[in-house]
Parts: sequence; C-alpha cells; structure tokens
Amino acid sequence: MYNSKAVLGQAKVRVGLVGTGYAAKLRAEALLQDERTHLDAVVGHTLETTENFAKEFQASAVHSWQELVAQDDLDLIVISTVNRDHGAIARAALTQGKHVIVEYPLAIDLVEAEELLALAKAQNKLLHVEHIELLGGLHQALKQNLDQVGDVFYVRYSTVNPQNPAPRKWTYNPELFGFPLIGAISRVHRLVDLFGKVFTVNCHQRYWAVESEYYQTCLCTSQLCFSSGLLAQVIYAKGETIWQAERKFEVHGEKGALIFDGNTGYLIQPGETTPIDVGTRRGLFAKDTTMVLDHLFDGTPLYVTPEQSLYTLKVADAAYRAAHSGLTIFLNDALEESP
Repeated sequence: MYNSKAVLGQAKVRVGLVGTGYAAKLRAEALLQDERTHLDAVVGHTLETTENFAKEFQASAVHSWQELVAQDDLDLIVISTVNRDHGAIARAALTQGKHVIVEYPLAIDLVEAEELLALAKAQNKLLHVEHIELLGGLHQALKQNLDQVGDVFYVRYSTVNPQNPAPRKWTYNPELFGFPLIGAISRVHRLVDLFGKVFTVNCHQRYWAVESEYYQTCLCTSQLCFSSGLLAQVIYAKGETIWQAERKFEVHGEKGALIFDGNTGYLIQPGETTPIDVGTRRGLFAKDTTMVLDHLFDGTPLYVTPEQSLYTLKVADAAYRAAHSGLTIFLNDALEESP
C-alpha cells in the first residue's frame, strides 16, 4: 500500500501512544524493550492515569490525543484506546505524516475505514491494523492441520463469556465498542484468513438490560456462507444472562474434524483421535510490534495487510446490516477484492 522500501534512516523511531489500558501497557513494554524505538509521549482517558502510566514507562504525559498526533518529533502513533476513536485518531495521525499502528478494528464505520486506507496511500505512510489472533497458537495449529480433514463444509466458532455482575466499562458500551462483530472483528477475521471470500451473511443480535450507556448482556450470532460453499457459525456472547463459558472452534471436513476447546486441541479421523499442541497466546503484542519495526526498518513483509482487514470489516458490516434488517446480505457484488 506504500513504498515499504523507503526504510527509516534514523537510529530510533519516536513513538506516541494513545491509551493506558491492557493493550497499551503491552505495547509500551514491547517498545521499551526494543532499542530501535523510544516511547516519547502518551495520552490516556484521565490526566492522573496518563501521568502514572507515563512515569512507569519514562515518557511524557500529554493532555489530549489531538496534541499528541500534532507533535512534530513523533514518527509513529500507536492507537490502543476505545474502538470508537480509532478512525478519528488514525486520520489525524496520517494527515500529520505519521506512521500508524491501530488495534483492531481500524474503525467502527466502514466508509471511514475505506477513507483511511486511501489517505495512508496518499501520504505514503504505514497503516497497520493489529490482528494478533493470526499469530497465536490456535490459529497456527488450525493452519498446520487443516489439510488433514479434507474439504471443509462446516465451522462453528464460539466465544461466550459469563460476567456477573457485568462490568460497567467501555466494552459493554455499544457506542464505544461498536457492533459486536465489528468490535470483536478478530472472530470474523480468523475465518476469512482461513477460508477466503464470503458469499452471504445472516446475523441476529440482542442486548439485555440496556442502560443509558451500558448493557448487561450481549448475544450475537452470525452465519457466513463462503464462496467455497462452507457454512460457518460465529457466536459471540458476554454478560450476566450467560451461564456457561465457552471458547470453542470446530472445523468439520469430509475426512475428519479439528476441535479446539479452550487450550485443548484434537484432530479426529476415522478410528483415531490425535491431540494437537495449541501453543500459547502470550507475547503476541510484542511479536506484532517487532514485526512492524522490522517492516519499517528493513522492508520485511507484514503478516496482514490493511486491505485484508478492510475486507473483514466489510463482512462484519454486512453482519450489522443483516442483524438490523433481518435480511440475508449478499456480498458477491459488493466486494471487489478477496483477501
């Protein structure tokens, strides 16, 4: 999407970080451990939180993200804050001539995301959308064993998280988090990465006990029919009216099945069941950060492109439209590019 051969000439990348939460802390730790970077400035939700975070990671506290992205001495902006603000911050950073790392989703609005890709190309700047689900042990185990089950005809992917009481935080706020399969777009992206282009989308969603800002429970189920004929079900649920936790990925093929339940994996074939080592989910933000820096300095390819992330956002947006209209959304004419 940009001239990646134009590697950085300076000794260090000067970084500004938007966010002080879990993902931001992991980013800061990774940046601190890499001699090619210097975390210069950070901004969070409140000044007190920002100052404490900045002190811990030896950075300057900034009062607003607008002030941070306007700093002339920064080369790279890392966006690790609420989903609603991703698009606006990325736009401002790119306009200021900065490279951008943003945690998924790129934006909660599809049109805005499309505009951001065009802006990054016009500015010849890196726009990297983090998708660490592709780097984790589960996804790697899926890829390594997929050929053993033959032609895949059915997939079920369920992430169900009971929370009682439900937390009053931004991930339970529809305005800040976005539509469930957009805010949690990794669920869809994992499928698109494995199985390719989507043909039709159906979706249903429901919230319980909606307050002025927060809900207590969310349930979202979607059916994706891929161009190959594969049918995939995605189930995403969290909150108080959910009674049994589940983190399960099932792949059913004509010669066998792959079943991943939590951290346990199995390959099931006629007459035998073989355990699969799922690996770890630890250290993925650090791995993502290192790969971005390798790309900026050496031009090495990244594991995901913003175009691929945008394609998945189109699929997730189709799920949003299906949930609100009750209709089946056809994507064969709407999507120009396959991942």
